[in-house]
Amino acid sequence: MTRTMPVPRSLADDLRARSDGELATLLRVRPDLVVPVPVDVAQLASRAATRASAVRALDRLDQYTLLVVDALVILPDPVTPSAVEQLVGAPWDALSHALHTLREQALTWGADDEIHLLRVVREIIGPHPAGLGPPASQLLAGLPPARLAAIQADLGLPAAGNHASNAELVAGHISNPGTLGALLDEVSTEAVAALRALAEGPPTGRVESAWREVDRAGARTPVDQLLATGLLIPVDENMVVLPREVGLHLRGGVLRGAAHMAPPSPTTTEPDPARIDRTAAASAFDLVRKVETLLDAWSLEPPGVLRTGGLGVRDLRRLPDLLDTDESGAALVVELAYVTGMVAPSNTEDETWTPTPVYDTWQRGDVAERWLALVRAWQSSSRVAGLVGTRDERDRAIPALSGELDRPVAPEIRSQVLDVLASVPTGHSADAESIGEVVRWRRPRRGGRLRDRVVGWTLREAEFLGITGTGALASYARPLLAHGREEQLEKEIRIGLDALLPQPLEHILLQADLTAVAPGPLRSDLARELNLISDVESRGGASVHRFTESSIRRALDVGRTASDVHRFLATISRTPVPQPLTYLVDDVSRRHGLLRVGAASSFVRSDDQAMLSEILARPQASALGLRQLAPTVLVSSLDGLTLLERLRQLGFVPTPESADGTVVIARPEPRRTHGRAAPSPTLVERPAPTEAVLAAAVRALRAGDRSSAARPPDTVPGRLGRKASAQTLADLREAIERGSTVWIGYVDQHGSTSERIIDPVRLEGGWLAAFDHRRNEIRSFAVHRISGVALATE
Repeated sequence: MTRTMPVPRSLADDLRARSDGELATLLRVRPDLVVPVPVDVAQLASRAATRASAVRALDRLDQYTLLVVDALVILPDPVTPSAVEQLVGAPWDALSHALHTLREQALTWGADDEIHLLRVVREIIGPHPAGLGPPASQLLAGLPPARLAAIQADLGLPAAGNHASNAELVAGHISNPGTLGALLDEVSTEAVAALRALAEGPPTGRVESAWREVDRAGARTPVDQLLATGLLIPVDENMVVLPREVGLHLRGGVLRGAAHMAPPSPTTTEPDPARIDRTAAASAFDLVRKVETLLDAWSLEPPGVLRTGGLGVRDLRRLPDLLDTDESGAALVVELAYVTGMVAPSNTEDETWTPTPVYDTWQRGDVAERWLALVRAWQSSSRVAGLVGTRDERDRAIPALSGELDRPVAPEIRSQVLDVLASVPTGHSADAESIGEVVRWRRPRRGGRLRDRVVGWTLREAEFLGITGTGALASYARPLLAHGREEQLEKEIRIGLDALLPQPLEHILLQADLTAVAPGPLRSDLARELNLISDVESRGGASVHRFTESSIRRALDVGRTASDVHRFLATISRTPVPQPLTYLVDDVSRRHGLLRVGAASSFVRSDDQAMLSEILARPQASALGLRQLAPTVLVSSLDGLTLLERLRQLGFVPTPESADGTVVIARPEPRRTHGRAAPSPTLVERPAPTEAVLAAAVRALRAGDRSSAARPPDTVPGRLGRKASAQTLADLREAIERGSTVWIGYVDQHGSTSERIIDPVRLEGGWLAAFDHRRNEIRSFAVHRISGVALATE
C-alpha cells in the first residue's frame, strides 16, 4: 500500500501524524504522560522517552510482547516486521498485535516497514535481551590483542590488520551458521551441554582463570575447547560470556520456544455451581459480622497504638478467639476496618486504635451494601495483610496496621488474579499454581517474588471475603470486574448477594443446661445483647451461647437489671425460659451490690457482716491490705479499682460506689475518634484518566502545536520585546477589531515571562479577556503584565 503520509523523522513527528483517537489511547494506556498536560506534542514525545515513563510502560507488557521488544533490541535499527517475525518465530497475527501495542504505547515509532525502537528502551532492557549475550564482535573487541590473535590463529583465519578488523573477522566466522555448526561438531558433548545451559540464559558463567592461555591443540577440558575457539569469551578474570550469535544458533534461530507465545491456560475443576454461591455468600455474611464484632469490642476497649505505629502482637493474638478465625484472617479483618476508614488512631495523648463515625454510617446499610464497601476497599488498597507477622529487612516482625504493609503493586496483582478467575468458565475453579503462571506471563516484569506471594494471598483472601467459593468466582461477584456504570454494577452485586444471604433471625432456643442455641445468624442488635449476657461457646451456621455467673454480672455491671435480662430472654426465646437460668439471674442480681468498694484509698462496706468476715478469713485477704473499721466497713491500702478486681477474682460480686454513697453503674459509652481519613492507596501508576480529561488533553496538545507553528519567526521564546503600554493597548484594540490571533509576552507574579497565543475578545478596566489557545479556555490577563504583542501567522 502506498503511503500518503510523510515518513516521520522522530517520535514527535510520528505523534503529530496520529489521529486524536490514537493520541487519546496513548494517554489512556500511559496515564503518567497526562499530569501535567504537555504544552505540545514535542513535550509529549520527550516525556514518553524518559526512562521512568518507559519503565512503567514496559512493566505493563506481557511475556510475548516483551519478547518482541527483545527482538527489536537485537535487530539493527530500523527494523522490518518480517525480520522480527523470523527472529521471534511466531504467527503473524500474534506479532501484529504485539507491534500494534508497542506503537500504541509510543515505545516504537516510524513507518509500517521501518520500525524504530525508543533508545531508552534499549538501555532499560540492558546487555542481555531475551537472555542472550552481547554480539561476538563487541566481546572480541574487548579481548587483549594477543588473546584475539591466538583465537584467530586457532580458527585458521588470516590477520586482518588492526584489532577492530580482527574482531570483526573472527565474529563473522563464528556467526556464520555453517562454520558455527562445524565448530560445535568438533568440541565435546560436555562442552556443547555447557553452551546449551548458557544459551537459555543468563549467558554468563563463572570460570577460574578465564584469561588463561589456551589453544585448540592443547585443550584438555570442555571449557578450554570453548575458550580456544571463541565460543566462550572471557570478560574478566573469573567471568565468561556466551556470544549472542552462538546462543541464538543453539536456540534454533529463534528467541524463545512456543511456551512464551501464548498465556498458559489455568487448570480447572468443576465443583457444584450452587455450592459455590452458597459458600461464598456465607463467607460474605461472616465477614460483615467479624468486622462488626471487632469494632464493637474496640469501641469499648480500644487497643494501644505502638510507638512506631501499628497494632501490638498481643492485641492481634487476642483477636482469633474473638473473631473465630486464624491470625491471618484476624489481620485481614483489622486491615479492612482500617482501609475503609472505620478505625484510626485516636486524637488523645495515649493513642489507641478507635472506631470512627464512618463505622456508624457503615452499620446503617444492609449486609450486601456493607460487604460491597469492604470488598471495594480491598480491591483498591495497596496494603498487604499477608505481610503481617513476616520479617522485614531488619529481621523484625511486621505488625498489623503499620506503614510497612504498603506495596504499590498489590492492587494490580489482585486485579490480575481476579481477572484470571473471571476468564475461567462459570462454575469452574482454577488451580492456584496455574493462576500464578498466568499472572507471571501477563506481568513478567512486575513484582518479582512479591508478585507470586501476593497471588497466593489474594486467592486466600478472596475466599475469606466471599468473592470466591470453593475456589471459583461467585456469580454475584462477577460485576466487580466488569466495566460500566458503577451504580448499575453495584446494584447487580447487591441484588445477587441479597438473594443468597441468610435472613437474620429474631429468636433463640434456651436449654436447661444454661445454654442457648441460635439456629442461624441473629439480628445485629439482638446478637450484641446476647453476647453481653452470655459467652459464645461455638460459632458457625448455628452458634451456642452459655450463661454463667460472670456473664450475668457483666450485664449488671453495665447497667442492666435482673428485670431487663428476664424480659430480653422471654422475648427472644422460642422455648420457655428454664428455671435454672432464672435462678442464676436472680441469684447474681441479689448479690450484686451487697458489697461496695469506694475510692477512699479504699473501703469496702456491706450490710452483710458475715460476708465481710468471710473476706477477712480468706488466705488471700492479706494481699488486699484490709483491716476492719466497723462491723460493716473494711478499708484497704489498694486503690478502689484494683481492690474491686481482686475481690471479683476471689469469687465475690462487689459493686463500685461513688463518694456520695450511690452505686456507680459502669455504663461505658462506645468510643469514637475524628479527624483522620482512610489511607489512600499508594499506586504504581496513576489511574486511567476519564474520557473528558483525555479529550481536553488532546485539544490542548493540538492547540500547543498550533501555537508553536504560529510563533513569529523573528521571536525567540521568552524574549518577546517589551513595548510601551500605549503601543500594547493599540495593538490589542486592533487585534480585537480585526479578530486576529496574536502572541503576547506575559509576566507572572514571580517575574517570569512566558509567551501565550490568544484571540483577544474584550479590553476594559485594565484587563484583557481572551481565548488562550494553549489552555483552550477564555482567560483574563492584566494589561500591565503584557510585555509585548506580535501578530501570529498561520
